[in-house]
This record gives sequence, structure tokens and C-alpha cells, in this order.
Amino acid sequence: MADPCLFCRIASGEIPAKIVAEDTTCVAFRDVNPQAPVHVLVIPRAHVPSLNEVASPALLADVMQMAREVAKQEGIAAGGYRVVLNTNGDGGQTVFHLHAHVLGGRRMNWPPG
Repeated sequence: MADPCLFCRIASGEIPAKIVAEDTTCVAFRDVNPQAPVHVLVIPRAHVPSLNEVASPALLADVMQMAREVAKQEGIAAGGYRVVLNTNGDGGQTVFHLHAHVLGGRRMNWPPG
């Protein structure tokens, strides 16, 4: 990729972020504009623009497994948390690299925005 996206640059360590977890396939870091007391983004290291372009169910499993582990680590698993995947513009996606928002630390309202 000639011009790596923001999240690719975070995953590679080129741009600093507050990393909370990482493994060979995913990186989790704190959102710079948190919408809840706990707001962590989980991204695959590989560049995938959105959920629409995911070719491997294993990739989604890795992202969701890390989301679960982050919730445990952050102390929000027992009380409850939300995992959100925004897809494309109308879905609220602003960085076009697949990412899951892990939100918790307060009661989540329904319906969401």
C-alpha cells in the first residue's frame, strides 16, 4: 500500500497510541475521542477497509476474541459492554480500516444513535 491508513500506521508502531492489548493478528488501543468511560478500538493488523471486505471468518473471530479479552482486562465484562462495527459512511465509519469499538463502564442506551 503506497499511503498507509491511520490504523495501519498505528498497528505498525509508526504512530503512537495507548495500546491496551496486541497479538500477531490484532491491536487494541484507546479511542482518542471516547464515547464511554471505556472506549477501546480493536483492529486487525492487516488492512481491511470495512466489514464488507472481510474474506476470512477467522479474522472476525480474532477481532471479537480480542474485544472480549479487552472487556475482561478493563473490568467491564461482568457488568456488560457493547461491541460496535460501523460499516461505511452511512454506518458511521470514518476510518476505513475495519475496527471494533469496545464500549463500557456505564449503562448503554437503546436504541443507539
